[in-house]
Amino acid sequence: MGHNLPGGAPRPRIAVFAGPTATILNTPDLVTSNKARVRHGLPLRPSHFDVLRPQRLAAPVTLYIEAFSAHPLEQDAAGLYAPPDGWLDKDGTLHHEQPLDDATPVYVVELDPTDGLYPLPYMGRQADGSAWEETSTAPFAPPGAARQTFYPDARRLYEEIERFGLGDHGTPVELGSIADFDFFRAAPSGGYTKGPDSERLGQDFFVYYPYHLQSEPGLANLAQATNQVQAVLATGDYAGVQWLEGSPTVDETLYWLGLLVDTTVPLVGHAAQRRHQSLSADGDRNVVDGVKFIASGVALDERGEDRVGACVIVDELVYSARDVTKVDARPGGYEVTGGHGGVVADLGGYGPPQLTYLPARRHTHRSELRVTVLPQRVAGVAGTLDTGVSLVDVATKDADGLVPAAMPHVSITKYSRYAATGAGAGSPPIADVEVEILARIDANLANTPLAGFVCEGMSPFGMADPTRNAALSVALFAGMPVVRTGRGNTGGMAYRTDPTFISGNNLTATKARMLLMAALLKLGALPPAADPFNPTLAERAATEQAVARYQALFDTH
Repeated sequence: MGHNLPGGAPRPRIAVFAGPTATILNTPDLVTSNKARVRHGLPLRPSHFDVLRPQRLAAPVTLYIEAFSAHPLEQDAAGLYAPPDGWLDKDGTLHHEQPLDDATPVYVVELDPTDGLYPLPYMGRQADGSAWEETSTAPFAPPGAARQTFYPDARRLYEEIERFGLGDHGTPVELGSIADFDFFRAAPSGGYTKGPDSERLGQDFFVYYPYHLQSEPGLANLAQATNQVQAVLATGDYAGVQWLEGSPTVDETLYWLGLLVDTTVPLVGHAAQRRHQSLSADGDRNVVDGVKFIASGVALDERGEDRVGACVIVDELVYSARDVTKVDARPGGYEVTGGHGGVVADLGGYGPPQLTYLPARRHTHRSELRVTVLPQRVAGVAGTLDTGVSLVDVATKDADGLVPAAMPHVSITKYSRYAATGAGAGSPPIADVEVEILARIDANLANTPLAGFVCEGMSPFGMADPTRNAALSVALFAGMPVVRTGRGNTGGMAYRTDPTFISGNNLTATKARMLLMAALLKLGALPPAADPFNPTLAERAATEQAVARYQALFDTH
């Protein structure tokens, strides 16, 4: 498990995964410093100071540091200090005895490349000799003319946290004294674009900056990442996982991993609202808190097994991934959803982490949806609404884990009042009104054998307007389960009013989507009716029986 802690106990080893569009792994644009601009005769920036960026020395160098310059009141306590290493006169000559009263006391320090990173002016320029003013060579430049701001994995992030992070009592943030780390890339935010194994933006790595190059991972990437996390943890070498992803979606991915990954160690997600290295960057503290949480063992029960499930750790709070969402783009912008618990531990202050409640839902090694117990094959549906729908066999799992091409497609449809066409007696047929839902049903039948819908309807019942309800009924009698959730951050349960629909309980629509995707991998499609627009009583009864199995999963996960 790695090196030992003082006293002989082995240090825990943590697997760190770089996920997509992660602000926590993003850095500000590298802008040419005024030092470089003066050196090469380029127009100066108006700032008084150069921004210093972490870089490596190429050779050793000797520096003279002015004594008592680390704090405005350091000179006030000069009597508490040992003598300086020497004094510099006005000509810059170093004296070991103070030559004059106006000589500057200094400390002498040798800096060496083996020391690691140092904050230094950025001297880089563009190939044509001009200064870098942003990440791209010009606004809206194509990928080949743009540098990357995201780190390819978290190795450099952790190095900079240790090198430049400052503990509350002036000591270094020594992550390496708490745990050992291995770094992995799962749908990462940065990619290597040169060489025989070059990666492609939008296929192998996923960024949101520069904004015109934004890309998003797909369902296949989620399947591959899930398989990678499961394979890494199956080695038994790790005491926990830290997953780094963009703040708007990290809770969705962690909830998914908590449903699918079979493990007894903590799964922890982190995000940031501000880029690494920027003013008051919050991500670095989140990472340190995650290491503290995993290493403390507070999440483990008496058998040494995780009892909390997948979590998101931000702003010194540990949230259950099922019960948290980002509601605002600033630190503190995460809130508990569903109105029941959500904050499972507190990391504030100088004391150890403390649990505040234990989630009641199944997760990780207790989940009925974990990859290790999912079937190899399930039934899907194919056909058309006009010619009929039939069951088809779908291979969902192989030796590597989830089959990326078989990942279920679950759409979210959102109810709001005052639709373009009212619903009631004398209204047009649903085929003339709910064109989006019906078109998606046809597309699913043509391309995605495992599919479903989430309806974010009115609170608390999750119902929509009559025509939308009718269109969604067509979907479920075509073999596609439909979950009803309340709109927004519902504090109550979406109670069952129709046994052919699944109640999403207190889940948000995005979390219900993840759970329905996982449930489709376990249970497959619903039994389709001969005519999805007009199911028989027997077909309705068969659907209700199948939906009950889905409901049991939604009631417990």
